[in-house]
Amino acid sequence: MAENLFSLNDIVEMKKPHPCGENRWKIIRLGADIRIKCQGCGHSVMLPRREFSKKVKKVIEHAEET
Repeated sequence: MAENLFSLNDIVEMKKPHPCGENRWKIIRLGADIRIKCQGCGHSVMLPRREFSKKVKKVIEHAEET
């Protein structure tokens, strides 16, 4: 899989929606583990990078480069 498909503060869509019904997540930490925050209820989840790569469907919005 190609590297750098996603970066910090990107909004991604996961394959399965969160129990609150929202399917948009913001990437709030990158490293060996990736922390994502639900855009509906604000709950955050930390996933290993490999598991995150399997569960992510697509990048909805790329973060603004400053």
